Amino acid sequence: IAIRNLRPRRKQGFLKIISLFSYLGITMGVAILIIVMSVMNGFRADLTEKIIGLNPHLVLQLDNEKDLKKIKKKLAEKYQRIRFTESISGEGIILTNNKAKGILIKGINEKYKSQSFLNKEITKGNLNDFSNGRVMIGGELAYNLDLEIGDKINIVSSSFVNTPFGNIPMQDSFVIAGFFNSGFYEFDQNLIYLELNDSRSIFNIDKENIDLELFLEDPFLAEKYKKEIENINQNVFVSTWSDTNKSFFNALKIERNVMFIILTLIIIVAAFNIISGLTILIKNKTKEIAIIKTLGLSENSIIKSFFLTGFTIGFLATISGVFFGIIFSIYIDEIRNFLAMAFGLNIFPSDVYYLDEMPSQINPFSVSIIFTLSLLITSLASYFPAKTISKMKTTDALKYE
Repeated sequence: IAIRNLRPRRKQGFLKIISLFSYLGITMGVAILIIVMSVMNGFRADLTEKIIGLNPHLVLQLDNEKDLKKIKKKLAEKYQRIRFTESISGEGIILTNNKAKGILIKGINEKYKSQSFLNKEITKGNLNDFSNGRVMIGGELAYNLDLEIGDKINIVSSSFVNTPFGNIPMQDSFVIAGFFNSGFYEFDQNLIYLELNDSRSIFNIDKENIDLELFLEDPFLAEKYKKEIENINQNVFVSTWSDTNKSFFNALKIERNVMFIILTLIIIVAAFNIISGLTILIKNKTKEIAIIKTLGLSENSIIKSFFLTGFTIGFLATISGVFFGIIFSIYIDEIRNFLAMAFGLNIFPSDVYYLDEMPSQINPFSVSIIFTLSLLITSLASYFPAKTISKMKTTDALKYE
Protein backbone atom coordinates (compact mmCIF):
# COMPACT_ATOMS: atom_id res chain seq x y z
CA ILE A 1 0.00 0.00 0.00
CA ALA A 2 2.86 2.39 0.88
CA ILE A 3 4.57 1.69 -2.46
CA ARG A 4 1.33 2.34 -4.36
CA ASN A 5 0.86 5.59 -2.45
CA LEU A 6 4.32 6.69 -3.56
CA ARG A 7 3.21 6.29 -7.20
CA PRO A 8 -0.04 8.28 -7.42
CA ARG A 9 -2.22 8.03 -10.51
CA ARG A 10 -2.21 10.64 -13.26
CA LYS A 11 -5.30 12.28 -11.81
CA GLN A 12 -3.29 12.87 -8.62
CA GLY A 13 -0.39 14.65 -10.30
CA PHE A 14 -0.46 17.37 -7.65
CA LEU A 15 0.62 14.78 -5.07
CA LYS A 16 3.67 13.99 -7.18
CA ILE A 17 4.65 17.65 -7.09
CA ILE A 18 4.21 17.83 -3.31
CA SER A 19 6.23 14.62 -2.86
CA LEU A 20 8.96 15.95 -5.14
CA PHE A 21 9.20 19.22 -3.22
CA SER A 22 9.30 17.28 0.05
CA TYR A 23 12.14 15.13 -1.25
CA LEU A 24 14.17 18.04 -2.67
CA GLY A 25 13.58 20.23 0.39
CA ILE A 26 14.80 17.62 2.86
CA THR A 27 17.73 16.66 0.61
CA MET A 28 18.85 20.28 0.33
CA GLY A 29 18.32 20.93 4.03
CA VAL A 30 20.42 17.93 5.11
CA ALA A 31 23.13 18.63 2.53
CA ILE A 32 23.41 22.31 3.43
CA LEU A 33 23.48 21.51 7.13
CA ILE A 34 26.34 19.00 6.64
CA ILE A 35 28.27 21.41 4.41
CA VAL A 36 27.96 24.34 6.81
CA MET A 37 28.86 22.23 9.86
CA SER A 38 31.85 20.74 8.01
CA VAL A 39 33.11 24.17 6.97
CA MET A 40 32.70 25.56 10.49
CA ASN A 41 34.45 22.50 11.97
CA GLY A 42 37.19 23.02 9.41
CA PHE A 43 37.47 26.69 10.35
CA ARG A 44 37.80 25.82 14.01
CA ALA A 45 40.37 23.06 13.44
CA ASP A 46 42.42 25.13 11.00
CA LEU A 47 42.40 28.23 13.17
CA THR A 48 43.21 26.19 16.27
CA GLU A 49 46.18 24.59 14.51
CA LYS A 50 47.51 27.93 13.30
CA ILE A 51 46.95 29.63 16.65
CA ILE A 52 48.74 26.80 18.45
CA GLY A 53 51.60 27.06 15.94
CA LEU A 54 51.89 30.82 16.27
CA ASN A 55 51.45 31.07 20.03
CA PRO A 56 53.07 29.40 23.01
CA HIS A 57 50.92 26.85 24.78
CA LEU A 58 51.46 28.50 28.16
CA VAL A 59 52.77 31.95 29.10
CA LEU A 60 54.10 32.78 32.57
CA GLN A 61 54.46 36.47 33.37
CA LEU A 62 57.22 37.03 35.91
CA ASP A 63 58.94 40.05 37.45
CA ASN A 64 61.47 38.15 39.54
CA GLU A 65 64.40 36.19 38.14
CA LYS A 66 64.54 33.93 41.20
CA ASP A 67 60.93 32.83 40.66
CA LEU A 68 61.76 32.22 37.01
CA LYS A 69 64.64 29.88 37.83
CA LYS A 70 62.66 28.13 40.57
CA ILE A 71 59.66 27.36 38.34
CA LYS A 72 61.85 26.24 35.43
CA LYS A 73 63.75 23.85 37.74
CA LYS A 74 60.60 22.30 39.24
CA LEU A 75 58.90 21.86 35.88
CA ALA A 76 62.04 20.42 34.31
CA GLU A 77 62.31 17.86 37.12
CA LYS A 78 58.66 16.80 36.81
CA TYR A 79 58.14 17.11 33.06
CA GLN A 80 61.28 16.42 31.08
CA ARG A 81 59.72 17.04 27.67
CA ILE A 82 58.47 20.56 28.31
CA ARG A 83 60.35 23.16 26.27
CA PHE A 84 61.00 26.59 27.72
CA THR A 85 61.81 29.84 26.02
CA GLU A 86 61.84 33.50 26.97
CA SER A 87 60.09 36.24 25.01
CA ILE A 88 58.92 39.83 25.12
CA SER A 89 55.74 41.04 23.42
CA GLY A 90 54.36 44.50 22.82
CA GLU A 91 52.87 46.93 20.34
CA GLY A 92 54.45 49.49 18.09
CA ILE A 93 54.38 51.34 14.79
CA ILE A 94 56.43 50.58 11.70
CA LEU A 95 57.54 53.59 9.62
CA THR A 96 58.78 53.17 6.05
CA ASN A 97 58.31 54.64 2.57
CA ASN A 98 56.20 57.47 4.01
CA LYS A 99 53.80 54.86 5.40
CA ALA A 100 52.90 53.94 8.96
CA LYS A 101 51.29 50.77 10.28
CA GLY A 102 50.40 49.57 13.78
CA ILE A 103 52.05 46.22 14.52
CA LEU A 104 52.55 43.52 17.13
CA ILE A 105 56.18 43.03 18.13
CA LYS A 106 57.55 39.81 19.54
CA GLY A 107 61.09 39.36 20.76
CA ILE A 108 62.40 35.80 20.59
CA ASN A 109 65.66 34.03 21.40
CA GLU A 110 67.58 31.21 19.73
CA LYS A 111 65.52 28.47 21.42
CA TYR A 112 62.25 29.96 20.15
CA LYS A 113 63.60 30.17 16.60
CA SER A 114 64.52 26.49 16.62
CA GLN A 115 61.06 25.30 17.67
CA SER A 116 58.70 27.90 16.22
CA PHE A 117 56.72 27.79 13.02
CA LEU A 118 59.30 30.17 11.47
CA ASN A 119 61.32 27.14 10.39
CA LYS A 120 58.46 25.98 8.16
CA GLU A 121 56.76 29.17 7.06
CA ILE A 122 59.59 31.39 5.75
CA THR A 123 58.80 32.32 2.15
CA LYS A 124 61.77 34.64 1.49
CA GLY A 125 65.09 34.99 3.22
CA ASN A 126 66.85 32.70 5.66
CA LEU A 127 66.31 32.15 9.37
CA ASN A 128 70.11 32.13 9.84
CA ASP A 129 70.19 35.78 8.78
CA PHE A 130 67.84 36.69 11.63
CA SER A 131 70.05 38.31 14.28
CA ASN A 132 70.48 41.56 16.24
CA GLY A 133 69.37 44.55 14.20
CA ARG A 134 67.33 42.40 11.79
CA VAL A 135 63.63 41.47 11.70
CA MET A 136 61.30 38.89 10.20
CA ILE A 137 57.96 40.28 9.00
CA GLY A 138 54.73 38.83 7.62
CA GLY A 139 54.38 38.56 3.86
CA GLU A 140 51.10 40.50 3.84
CA LEU A 141 52.68 43.33 5.83
CA ALA A 142 55.61 43.43 3.41
CA TYR A 143 53.22 43.55 0.45
CA ASN A 144 51.10 46.34 1.96
CA LEU A 145 54.16 48.47 2.73
CA ASP A 146 56.03 47.56 -0.50
CA LEU A 147 59.05 46.13 1.32
CA GLU A 148 61.83 43.82 0.18
CA ILE A 149 64.58 41.87 1.95
CA GLY A 150 67.41 44.23 2.93
CA ASP A 151 65.17 47.30 3.28
CA LYS A 152 65.53 49.44 6.39
CA ILE A 153 62.53 50.18 8.58
CA ASN A 154 61.98 52.29 11.69
CA ILE A 155 60.04 50.81 14.58
CA VAL A 156 58.47 53.01 17.25
CA SER A 157 57.48 51.17 20.43
CA SER A 158 54.76 51.92 22.97
CA SER A 159 57.41 52.67 25.63
CA PHE A 160 58.72 56.14 26.37
CA VAL A 161 62.07 57.48 27.53
CA ASN A 162 62.49 60.62 29.63
CA THR A 163 64.51 63.41 27.98
CA PRO A 164 65.02 67.14 28.70
CA PHE A 165 62.37 67.74 26.02
CA GLY A 166 59.79 65.46 27.65
CA ASN A 167 58.76 61.85 27.08
CA ILE A 168 59.78 60.51 23.67
CA PRO A 169 58.74 57.08 22.35
CA MET A 170 61.52 54.54 21.96
CA GLN A 171 62.47 53.80 18.36
CA ASP A 172 65.21 52.10 16.36
CA SER A 173 66.11 51.09 12.81
CA PHE A 174 66.19 47.52 11.59
CA VAL A 175 66.97 45.60 8.40
CA ILE A 176 64.48 43.06 6.99
CA ALA A 177 65.95 39.55 7.08
CA GLY A 178 63.00 37.66 5.61
CA PHE A 179 59.26 37.16 5.20
CA PHE A 180 57.01 34.51 6.69
CA ASN A 181 53.56 33.28 5.74
CA SER A 182 51.58 31.55 8.48
CA GLY A 183 48.41 31.21 6.40
CA PHE A 184 46.67 33.32 9.05
CA TYR A 185 45.99 36.67 7.38
CA GLU A 186 45.61 38.67 10.59
CA PHE A 187 49.04 37.57 11.83
CA ASP A 188 50.77 37.98 8.47
CA GLN A 189 49.76 41.62 8.19
CA ASN A 190 50.38 42.65 11.80
CA LEU A 191 53.21 40.62 13.32
CA ILE A 192 57.00 41.09 13.27
CA TYR A 193 59.77 39.23 15.09
CA LEU A 194 62.82 40.83 16.73
CA GLU A 195 65.76 39.35 18.56
CA LEU A 196 65.14 39.20 22.32
CA ASN A 197 67.83 41.79 23.13
CA ASP A 198 66.50 44.17 20.48
CA SER A 199 62.96 43.92 21.86
CA ARG A 200 64.23 44.42 25.41
CA SER A 201 66.00 47.56 24.27
CA ILE A 202 63.14 49.05 22.28
CA PHE A 203 60.63 48.41 25.07
CA ASN A 204 63.12 49.52 27.75
CA ILE A 205 62.61 46.33 29.76
CA ASP A 206 65.14 44.95 32.26
CA LYS A 207 66.08 41.29 32.48
CA GLU A 208 63.69 40.48 35.30
CA ASN A 209 60.51 41.56 33.50
CA ILE A 210 60.12 38.80 30.97
CA ASP A 211 57.64 36.18 29.79
CA LEU A 212 58.43 32.50 30.10
CA GLU A 213 56.78 30.51 27.31
CA LEU A 214 56.12 26.78 27.52
CA PHE A 215 55.62 24.42 24.58
CA LEU A 216 53.93 21.09 25.31
CA GLU A 217 53.78 17.84 23.37
CA ASP A 218 49.98 17.97 23.64
CA PRO A 219 48.71 21.60 23.56
CA PHE A 220 45.26 20.48 24.69
CA LEU A 221 46.69 19.63 28.13
CA ALA A 222 47.55 23.28 28.72
CA GLU A 223 44.79 23.75 31.33
CA LYS A 224 46.16 20.84 33.38
CA TYR A 225 49.68 22.30 33.41
CA LYS A 226 48.28 25.74 34.24
CA LYS A 227 46.73 24.46 37.49
CA GLU A 228 49.93 22.66 38.47
CA ILE A 229 52.06 25.75 37.86
CA GLU A 230 49.69 27.89 39.93
CA ASN A 231 50.09 25.39 42.78
CA ILE A 232 53.88 25.79 42.58
CA ASN A 233 53.71 29.59 42.81
CA GLN A 234 50.51 31.52 43.47
CA ASN A 235 52.11 34.85 42.48
CA VAL A 236 52.70 33.83 38.88
CA PHE A 237 50.13 34.83 36.27
CA VAL A 238 49.62 31.92 33.87
CA SER A 239 47.64 32.04 30.64
CA THR A 240 47.06 29.32 28.05
CA TRP A 241 46.64 29.59 24.30
CA SER A 242 42.89 28.99 24.77
CA ASP A 243 42.67 31.79 27.39
CA THR A 244 44.29 34.21 24.96
CA ASN A 245 41.74 33.38 22.26
CA LYS A 246 38.79 32.51 24.51
CA SER A 247 36.36 35.10 23.13
CA PHE A 248 37.24 34.07 19.58
CA PHE A 249 36.51 30.37 20.16
CA ASN A 250 33.34 31.18 22.14
CA ALA A 251 32.11 33.28 19.22
CA LEU A 252 32.80 30.38 16.83
CA LYS A 253 30.92 27.97 19.08
CA ILE A 254 27.89 30.25 19.39
CA GLU A 255 27.86 30.91 15.64
CA ARG A 256 28.01 27.18 14.88
CA ASN A 257 25.12 26.40 17.24
CA VAL A 258 22.98 29.24 15.85
CA MET A 259 23.65 28.15 12.27
CA PHE A 260 22.68 24.59 13.17
CA ILE A 261 19.34 25.77 14.58
CA ILE A 262 18.61 28.08 11.64
CA LEU A 263 19.46 25.51 8.99
CA THR A 264 17.43 22.82 10.78
CA LEU A 265 14.41 24.99 9.97
CA ILE A 266 14.95 24.13 6.28
CA ILE A 267 14.31 20.47 7.08
CA ILE A 268 11.30 21.37 9.25
CA VAL A 269 9.78 23.50 6.46
CA ALA A 270 10.34 20.67 3.97
CA ALA A 271 8.69 18.26 6.40
CA PHE A 272 5.52 20.35 6.27
CA ASN A 273 5.23 19.30 2.63
CA ILE A 274 5.07 15.69 3.83
CA ILE A 275 2.26 16.63 6.22
CA SER A 276 0.28 18.42 3.53
CA GLY A 277 0.94 15.67 0.96
CA LEU A 278 -0.15 12.87 3.30
CA THR A 279 -3.20 14.84 4.42
CA ILE A 280 -4.34 15.28 0.80
CA LEU A 281 -3.52 11.66 0.02
CA ILE A 282 -5.57 10.37 2.98
CA LYS A 283 -8.45 12.66 2.01
CA ASN A 284 -8.42 11.29 -1.53
CA LYS A 285 -8.12 7.70 -0.28
CA THR A 286 -10.99 7.90 2.21
CA LYS A 287 -13.16 5.37 0.33
CA GLU A 288 -10.25 2.98 -0.31
CA ILE A 289 -9.30 3.11 3.38
CA ALA A 290 -12.90 2.33 4.39
CA ILE A 291 -13.04 -0.62 1.96
CA ILE A 292 -9.79 -2.24 3.17
CA LYS A 293 -10.99 -1.73 6.75
CA THR A 294 -14.20 -3.56 5.87
CA LEU A 295 -12.16 -6.36 4.29
CA GLY A 296 -10.45 -6.88 7.63
CA LEU A 297 -7.15 -4.94 7.54
CA SER A 298 -6.48 -3.57 11.02
CA GLU A 299 -6.47 0.13 11.69
CA ASN A 300 -2.84 0.03 12.92
CA SER A 301 -1.74 -1.61 9.67
CA ILE A 302 -3.43 1.12 7.63
CA ILE A 303 -1.80 3.83 9.79
CA LYS A 304 1.57 2.11 9.33
CA SER A 305 1.16 2.01 5.55
CA PHE A 306 0.53 5.76 5.29
CA PHE A 307 3.27 6.47 7.86
CA LEU A 308 5.70 4.45 5.72
CA THR A 309 4.68 6.52 2.70
CA GLY A 310 5.87 9.74 4.31
CA PHE A 311 8.80 8.14 6.13
CA THR A 312 10.13 6.60 2.89
CA ILE A 313 10.23 10.01 1.25
CA GLY A 314 12.06 11.45 4.27
CA PHE A 315 14.46 8.52 4.55
CA LEU A 316 15.48 8.55 0.87
CA ALA A 317 15.80 12.35 0.95
CA THR A 318 17.98 12.17 4.07
CA ILE A 319 20.26 9.54 2.50
CA SER A 320 20.58 11.69 -0.64
CA GLY A 321 21.28 14.80 1.46
CA VAL A 322 24.02 13.04 3.43
CA PHE A 323 25.62 11.79 0.21
CA PHE A 324 25.62 15.17 -1.55
CA GLY A 325 26.63 16.99 1.63
CA ILE A 326 29.68 14.78 2.18
CA ILE A 327 30.76 14.93 -1.49
CA PHE A 328 30.39 18.72 -1.54
CA SER A 329 32.31 19.06 1.74
CA ILE A 330 35.21 16.96 0.43
CA TYR A 331 35.59 18.98 -2.77
CA ILE A 332 34.43 22.35 -1.45
CA ASP A 333 37.69 24.19 -2.13
CA GLU A 334 37.83 22.87 -5.70
CA ILE A 335 34.20 23.94 -6.20
CA ARG A 336 35.00 27.39 -4.78
CA ASN A 337 37.96 27.80 -7.14
CA PHE A 338 35.85 26.71 -10.13
CA LEU A 339 33.08 29.20 -9.30
CA ALA A 340 35.64 31.95 -8.75
CA MET A 341 37.21 31.30 -12.16
CA ALA A 342 33.92 30.80 -13.99
CA PHE A 343 32.11 33.87 -12.62
CA GLY A 344 35.00 36.05 -11.41
CA LEU A 345 33.68 36.08 -7.86
CA ASN A 346 35.86 36.24 -4.75
CA ILE A 347 33.66 33.88 -2.75
CA PHE A 348 36.10 33.47 0.13
CA PRO A 349 38.14 36.69 0.66
CA SER A 350 41.19 36.00 2.85
CA ASP A 351 41.13 39.48 4.40
CA VAL A 352 37.70 38.71 5.87
CA TYR A 353 38.16 35.10 6.97
CA TYR A 354 41.92 35.24 7.79
CA LEU A 355 42.55 32.00 5.90
CA ASP A 356 43.93 31.37 2.43
CA GLU A 357 41.80 28.32 1.55
CA MET A 358 38.36 26.94 2.30
CA PRO A 359 38.69 24.51 5.22
CA SER A 360 36.38 21.56 5.67
CA GLN A 361 36.33 18.81 8.26
CA ILE A 362 33.63 16.15 8.14
CA ASN A 363 32.73 15.10 11.66
CA PRO A 364 31.02 11.65 11.69
CA PHE A 365 29.32 12.54 14.98
CA SER A 366 27.81 15.72 13.50
CA VAL A 367 26.68 13.83 10.37
CA SER A 368 25.01 11.15 12.51
CA ILE A 369 23.20 13.83 14.56
CA ILE A 370 21.95 15.52 11.37
CA PHE A 371 20.87 12.15 9.94
CA THR A 372 19.01 11.20 13.12
CA LEU A 373 17.42 14.64 13.46
CA SER A 374 16.17 14.55 9.87
CA LEU A 375 14.65 11.09 10.35
CA LEU A 376 13.01 12.22 13.59
CA ILE A 377 11.45 15.28 11.94
CA THR A 378 10.18 13.28 8.95
CA SER A 379 8.85 10.57 11.28
CA LEU A 380 6.81 13.13 13.22
CA ALA A 381 5.66 14.75 9.98
CA SER A 382 4.49 11.33 8.73
CA TYR A 383 2.94 10.14 11.96
CA PHE A 384 0.45 12.91 12.71
CA PRO A 385 -1.42 12.83 9.34
CA ALA A 386 -1.45 9.01 9.40
CA LYS A 387 -2.87 9.05 12.93
CA THR A 388 -5.95 10.93 11.69
CA ILE A 389 -7.08 7.66 10.05
CA SER A 390 -8.08 6.42 13.52
CA LYS A 391 -10.74 9.15 13.64
CA MET A 392 -12.25 8.05 10.33
CA LYS A 393 -15.62 6.25 10.53
CA THR A 394 -16.08 3.45 8.01
CA THR A 395 -19.86 3.86 7.86
CA ASP A 396 -19.65 7.54 6.99
CA ALA A 397 -17.05 6.89 4.28
CA LEU A 398 -19.21 4.22 2.58
CA LYS A 399 -22.60 5.80 3.24
CA TYR A 400 -23.17 6.87 -0.37
CA GLU A 401 -21.54 3.87 -2.07
